[in-house]
Amino acid sequence: MTFREFLKDNIVVLDGGMGTLLQEKGIAPGERSERWSVTHADVVRGIHKAYFDAGSNVVNTNSFGATRLHFAPDEMEEIIAASVENAKWAREHSIGTQEKFIALDIGPLGRLLKPFGDLDFEDAVALFAEEVRLGVKYGVDLVTIETMNDSYETKAALLAVRENCDLPVIVTNAYGEDGKLMTGASPEAMCAMLEGMGADAVGANCSLGPKQLFPVMERLLDAASVPAVLKPNAGLPRIENGKTVFDVGPAEFARDVSSMVQKGVRVVGGCCGTTPEHIAALVAAIADLKPQAVTQKEQTVVSSYTHAVTIGDDPVLIGERINPTGKKRFTPALVENDIEYILNEGLAQQEKGVHILDVNVGIPDIDEKAMLTSAVCELQSIIDLPLQIDTADALAMEAALRRYNGKALVNSVSGKKESMEAVFPLVKKYGGTVIALTLDENGIPATADGRVAIARNILAVAKEYGIAKKDVVFDTLAMTVSADQTAAKVTLEALGRIREELGCRTSLGVSNVSFGLPARDAVNAAFFAMALQSGLSAAIMNPNSEPMMKTYHAYRLLAGRDENCADYIAAAEGFSAAAAAAPTDSGETLRGAIVKGLRDKAGELAKKLLETVPPLVLVEQEIIPALDVVGVGFENKTVYLPQLLMSAESAKAAFEHIRTAVAASGDQRGGKGKIIIATVRGDIHDIGKNIVKLLLENYGFDVVDLGKDVKPEEIADAAVREGAQLVGLSALMTTTVGAMEETVRLLKEKAPDCLTLVGGAVLNAEYAEKMGADAYAKDAMEGVRMASKLLGV
Repeated sequence: MTFREFLKDNIVVLDGGMGTLLQEKGIAPGERSERWSVTHADVVRGIHKAYFDAGSNVVNTNSFGATRLHFAPDEMEEIIAASVENAKWAREHSIGTQEKFIALDIGPLGRLLKPFGDLDFEDAVALFAEEVRLGVKYGVDLVTIETMNDSYETKAALLAVRENCDLPVIVTNAYGEDGKLMTGASPEAMCAMLEGMGADAVGANCSLGPKQLFPVMERLLDAASVPAVLKPNAGLPRIENGKTVFDVGPAEFARDVSSMVQKGVRVVGGCCGTTPEHIAALVAAIADLKPQAVTQKEQTVVSSYTHAVTIGDDPVLIGERINPTGKKRFTPALVENDIEYILNEGLAQQEKGVHILDVNVGIPDIDEKAMLTSAVCELQSIIDLPLQIDTADALAMEAALRRYNGKALVNSVSGKKESMEAVFPLVKKYGGTVIALTLDENGIPATADGRVAIARNILAVAKEYGIAKKDVVFDTLAMTVSADQTAAKVTLEALGRIREELGCRTSLGVSNVSFGLPARDAVNAAFFAMALQSGLSAAIMNPNSEPMMKTYHAYRLLAGRDENCADYIAAAEGFSAAAAAAPTDSGETLRGAIVKGLRDKAGELAKKLLETVPPLVLVEQEIIPALDVVGVGFENKTVYLPQLLMSAESAKAAFEHIRTAVAASGDQRGGKGKIIIATVRGDIHDIGKNIVKLLLENYGFDVVDLGKDVKPEEIADAAVREGAQLVGLSALMTTTVGAMEETVRLLKEKAPDCLTLVGGAVLNAEYAEKMGADAYAKDAMEGVRMASKLLGV
């Protein structure tokens, strides 16, 4: 039986923790666990066998971090080959008659992808692809992608699997207590992207205990049309007699996880702190449970790197301003590669309240493929709205979809055979929702019957490509009434029939109806209201049009979709105020540019302001207040990590000019203190540390970065040598917490006046206190706050 066949009709039991068991077997603090597949094969085989003996259907190879970033190519292949062989040995020698499969285990790379980090998306895909090809070469049954805390890296890993094999793939992400990934993605956003790209099962693992992950799992169960996966930690870690232990035992673990199986979770196992005893208890707890059917949710969804937008009964607004049609300034901006113009258009539309941004850069005499890809990447670096990839060029479409972080809306496909052959494979591969135009080789039908017939044919062909009806949104084509007075009537009739007869969602470029007429806003607004009443799901429109926005809010009010009239009242009160504030909010001041994450603009404004404003005044009155605004938003969960990073990068761009001015004037900015930061021995994850460094420097601290995988004695010696007032330590792996504890202890001995601040996914405040640290920070922004508090600045 194949794994896909087994997954279809059964509850699947995964294995449990590996690193924490290797700790018990004597792995040294910071030692790479993957090497034990070669050097201590008997130990690894014994752990795998224990999980199979306990009843696991799937055992993950001990290859979590086996990439070329950490191992030479030959050693990497040796490790993966041994990892697969160890799991095969365990399967052959294990007891029990359950179905048994071996999964290639792929974990995160430990580096943040551009634009927020230094690793290019395609380089990440290539690194994961090497792992996948080796796993296939040595005979795994499926692939597990797990513990991913960034949506973009998750996409890179899944794309690498899909491009290099046809094996089943399970994808699980590490969600925080706020129900989001480190870079802001919600469960619904991850489900939309992963399901669209063909993941066989999606879910959550690591980071938290079973009970803490229940809210995430409930949201995934509501969103997913594929099996949901739950692989939690054994609760929270703590130190007991100098040893790391977890607070959820086998019986409690089994009870909690089995309760989620009863709610519909189909794939279960354990992560950090779980043991074969945990898995055996879980197997016993679910022995009499029947797998619940996985239901097709039939939701039309697109997503960004933070959230999903459902195109359904509540109408969705698609901002049309990033499109050269009818916009005099846009064409020169594209020719001049003026990305800032595009970013400002996107920011302005976001502030007006659109849900999705249309992105069209199609003009002659430019490289549309390069420009569209650049526009998509740059927009996603500062704006968290989903994007509509709008192009007639299939090469440009694929390039943009490949780099898109989420599940995109694709505009468009038509009923022409060549159009469907070009677009549908891209939608299937990259997981988009596609706008389908009701025209074919014979043009646009003059009747509603003709347009509905084309829609039926498009759905039939989409099905042949494996694209579900829910992922096709029909545009019945608004034609100008100045040329044909029946045009609007036909469009609306076709729209209503497609909603009722085919059960599909609909979209329109609303303003097309008024071309050639005066006072177009009045016509557009009236047509918009008629379309909404006919069942329009999404409108491509100009959010700067007050009549259009008033129509939208009034419709939602009258249709009973605006509880207590709150949205309408807020919109009515805010039209003039929003217009007045738009220039500042869009980055026309240095503070605004930093808040919005406009790097180039921030640098330009700082340079200009330095002609009249003293450097240190600029820092205290513009830069720090801007970072504070973003920091408060981050702490309140209204700003996500990517936005925080882009604001920090914008502040950094301003600081480059300030440093030059300070050096020229001889005036020196008063430092807030010297801080050493490092990721502890054996831990190669430096994402969190790098973020903290960037923020600390922006807040005026002198930061010495020792890098990753740093020995305790090196950190202590550096603290003494540099006269550091504070050392910040990061650890993201349970196997390296011991190295952090050792480092804290050594610092107390060698540099007793130096304070210690610790952070990382495997820590909490209680844990930090027990290891003797002076403070704990749950995230980068809190790290800045704690550093300021500890140093009294």
